[in-house]
Amino acid sequence: MPSTSAPSSARTFVLASRASQLAQVQTNTVRDALAAAHPTVPFSTSFMTTGGDHNQSQALYLLGGKELWTKELEVALRERAVDMLVHCYKDVPTALPEGCAIAAVLPREDPVDSLVVRKGLQYTSLEEMPDGSVIGTSSVRRVAQLKRRFPKLVFKDVRGNLNTRMTKLDAPDGPYTALILAKAGMVRLGWSARITADLGPPTLFYAVSQGALAIEIRANDSETAALLSAVSHWPTAWACTAERACLRVLEGGCSIPVGVHTAFEAHKDGAGGGRMDLTGCVTSLDGTRHGEHRLVEEIASEEDAEALGMKLAKVLIETGAREILDQITQDRERKIDEAQEEATAAVA
Repeated sequence: MPSTSAPSSARTFVLASRASQLAQVQTNTVRDALAAAHPTVPFSTSFMTTGGDHNQSQALYLLGGKELWTKELEVALRERAVDMLVHCYKDVPTALPEGCAIAAVLPREDPVDSLVVRKGLQYTSLEEMPDGSVIGTSSVRRVAQLKRRFPKLVFKDVRGNLNTRMTKLDAPDGPYTALILAKAGMVRLGWSARITADLGPPTLFYAVSQGALAIEIRANDSETAALLSAVSHWPTAWACTAERACLRVLEGGCSIPVGVHTAFEAHKDGAGGGRMDLTGCVTSLDGTRHGEHRLVEEIASEEDAEALGMKLAKVLIETGAREILDQITQDRERKIDEAQEEATAAVA
């Protein structure tokens, strides 16, 4: 039910995000939800460019962690230039800066990845594509998992916002047969008609928190937290908490091929809690090694969800994931060193 009481101060609450079209659509969605819940409270938006937006040439695998998408925004938040940050939750590091907190998670869109085939081609699945077909994606998680099942396909990095990627896909002289994209972004930007097929588990486990929007605030801003309580969706928050706990223990980031699948059946009595079915996997970059495990438990709190995610990660580590992750770290460090050597040689 909408709130009719305004905050005690004559304060306009500023929502901020990246400047991409998708980020703006998502931010406006949150603003509209807040305005509907609090019709007497003024809200505004602010959009800015982040480090991840500046570098569109290098693979994400070599650029670093998820801070690429959040660092500049969090500086503005801590400096009180803005009050709320709207994130794709999958882009948020599992450890937030001191003084920051996630105050709300909105209902999750379908978190699966989708296959989008180039215009004019009649393929309806990856299975139909001939050997050597080029599949575009910037995610090592997708590449690692799909190499297991489709070793004769070629995977090529593709960067840019959704419109840019779709233009690259459909270019007459472009290299791509198809792209793999998050379904949630396609839906939010009105591209649903271009989705060829969804790629869910066991073919492709999705990224931690994919499909969910999270709102980050200053941890001591109780006024903003109170407003956000009206739009937060606790079942989504609990599911994402479990997934993020698993990723945190695995010490993964956006360049680590950790995939998940969560089904959460909340109790119908409205008392909170429910049955959580959580699967996690870790896959080597070449697709040759894969660790996967599933846990199903009754949970009664968000703390229980977090404990379940941590438990899953520990089982994965004990059954081979640690060796896979160590090798990935070594490979990444080697490639970074090679890139630095090439840059030094070019200057010389």
